[in-house]
Amino acid sequence: MTDTTTMSAKELLGFYQEELYEEARQAKIEGKLVCWSASVAPSEFCVAMDVAMIYPETHAAGIGARKGALDVLEVADEKGYNVDTCSYARVNLGYMELLKQEALTGITPEKLEKSPAARIPLPDFVITCNNICNTLLKWYENLAVELNIPCIIIDVPFNHTMPIPQYAKDYIAEQFKEAITQLEEICGKKFDYDKFLKVQEQTQRSVAQWNRIASLSSHKPSPLNGFDLFNYMALIVCARSKDYAEITFKKFADELEENLNKGIFAFKGNEQKRVTWEGIAVWPHLGHTFKGLKNLGNIMTGSAYPGLWNLTYTPGDMSSMAESYTRIYINTCLDNKVKVLSDVISGGKCDGVIYHQNRSCKLMSFLNVETADMLQKENHLPYVSFDGDQTDPRNFSPAQFDTRIQALDEMMKQNKEGVSNE
Repeated sequence: MTDTTTMSAKELLGFYQEELYEEARQAKIEGKLVCWSASVAPSEFCVAMDVAMIYPETHAAGIGARKGALDVLEVADEKGYNVDTCSYARVNLGYMELLKQEALTGITPEKLEKSPAARIPLPDFVITCNNICNTLLKWYENLAVELNIPCIIIDVPFNHTMPIPQYAKDYIAEQFKEAITQLEEICGKKFDYDKFLKVQEQTQRSVAQWNRIASLSSHKPSPLNGFDLFNYMALIVCARSKDYAEITFKKFADELEENLNKGIFAFKGNEQKRVTWEGIAVWPHLGHTFKGLKNLGNIMTGSAYPGLWNLTYTPGDMSSMAESYTRIYINTCLDNKVKVLSDVISGGKCDGVIYHQNRSCKLMSFLNVETADMLQKENHLPYVSFDGDQTDPRNFSPAQFDTRIQALDEMMKQNKEGVSNE
C-alpha cells in the first residue's frame, strides 16, 4: 500500500485520481459492477453499495485539458451528434463508441490507443440527475440504449421560486427511494442503510474541506489562485463520498493556511486586481486563460461553478439531502442566481466579472446578459464576456479572449483610479 502521508496536496490529487480509475478497471476485471454517473448526481447511493464509479464529465474534461478532444469529437460527429450538443456529452459518446468497437472486435481503435485520457471500462449501468441540465437525461438515456444497460434517473425539478418548497424536497426524496430500489435490483442485494449513513457523513467531511479551501480566496492578497479550484474539482466530483477527497482537500487547505501565515500569496506580490469567473473552465485552453489574466496581474478569486458541489446537508435526513441536490444555483430562478453570484463577487472582493458564453453549455450561459446587467446595477463593477466551450477547442478564440480581458483590465483600472481620486 502506498504511503500518502508525506505527499503534497498536488501529489495526492494525482494519486487519488489514478486510484479511482484503477479501482474501476480492477472492478471490471473481477466481475464487479461499474457505474458511469453524472457529476452532481448523488454519489452516496452507489458508494454505499460498493459500486465502482466513473464520471464522464470529469473524464471528458481531462481529455480536453490534455488536448485529446478533437479525435473523439470527430467520432461523435461521424455518429451524427450535433455540434451544438454539450461537448462533454460528445466527447464521452465518442469515447464510448471507441470502447464499444474494442469490446465487439477485440481490436483497439487507433484513436483510443493514442488518447491521452485515463483508460476507463464500459459501465454496467448509468445514473443521472437533471439538477444541472436536462441534456444529461438524453445523454445517459442514449448511453443506456447503445450499451443495453439500466439507467437510473433522479428527477430534480427546476426551482422557479425560493426558498425551495417542502413538496419539491419530498418529491426528490421519493426519487432517492426509487433509486435505492433500482440499485437493489441491479446489485442483487439489500441496501445497507447503516453504511449509507457513514457514506453521507464522509461526504459532509469532504464538502466541509472543499468549502474551507474556497473560503481562503477572501484574503487579500489571496493565497489561493481560483484556477486551482478547477483542477482540484476532480475529487469533489469523483470522490466526495470517499475519504480521498477529504484527505486531499485538508492537505491543500493546510498548505494554503501555512502560506497565508508566512505571507506567501498565489501571485507572490503581483496581485493587482481580482475577478470573478462565471462559467465552466475552458479545459483545452486552461493555461491560456489563466496566464492571460495573470500577465495583467488579475487573479481569479470568485467563481460560482466550484460551489455546485457545496452539497451540505444533515446525514440521515433525506429531505435535507434532497434540498442540497436541488438548490444548485443554475437550477434556481434568476433572482437567486443573481444573489449567489453577488455573494461570490463580494466574498472574493472582486473588481470585475468575466462571463464565459459557453456554446456547449446552454444552461451555464442562459440569462448571462440579464444576470450581468442586474449585478452591475447592484455593484457597479465592469464585466466582459467571451465565446468559448468547455471541451471543444474549435469554439474558443485566444485573440478574442485576450482582447476582452484587456478591456476588462482597463475598466477595472479606471474604477480603482476613480476611487483613489475621491
